[in-house]
Amino acid sequence: MRIVMLGAPGSGKGTQGEKLALHHGIPKTSTGDALRAAVKAGTPLGLKAKVAMDAGQLVADELVIGIARERLAAPDAAKGFILDGFPRNAAQAKTLDALLAELGQPGVSKVIHLLVDDEEIVHRLVARGALEGRSDDNEATVRSRIAVYQSETRPLLDYYQARGLLVTIPGVGDIDAIFSVMLAATEPTVPEAAEA
Repeated sequence: MRIVMLGAPGSGKGTQGEKLALHHGIPKTSTGDALRAAVKAGTPLGLKAKVAMDAGQLVADELVIGIARERLAAPDAAKGFILDGFPRNAAQAKTLDALLAELGQPGVSKVIHLLVDDEEIVHRLVARGALEGRSDDNEATVRSRIAVYQSETRPLLDYYQARGLLVTIPGVGDIDAIFSVMLAATEPTVPEAAEA
């Protein structure tokens, strides 16, 4: 099972992706978490990424693709994975398809889009920023990240819809209820028994 999680920052991709990864016994990779770890460690990649992240901009494709390539080549990703934060545009989606083919893995099996209203996202992320002390979760930066998402990442929905892989799920409400809907959407379909 190879799942891509889509949704604006703060839509619940991290929380729901972790639950889904545990359920299916496959790793979840968040490029955002990997980049934040690089920033915290002060690595050259992290220093480059920090400038863009603090401004609410997307980190350069080559940095994100490098992280994804390294992670998907790891042995534990051979039987499946959940991606959160990659791909984020149609060009990266095509790169992901090529990367999976290069690694001898099947293509993406499902794309889950968590839909959350912009004002709810601002509320969630500003609250998270205050709680966790994250410099990229202030209102101005959050609104900038939402605008970037709308212009750069939303076209991915059309890309995956055209391939019959997209499932959109409301991302507001009880976390377990959202997870149940998501789980049903990712379970392999079994042909229904013919009526007697």
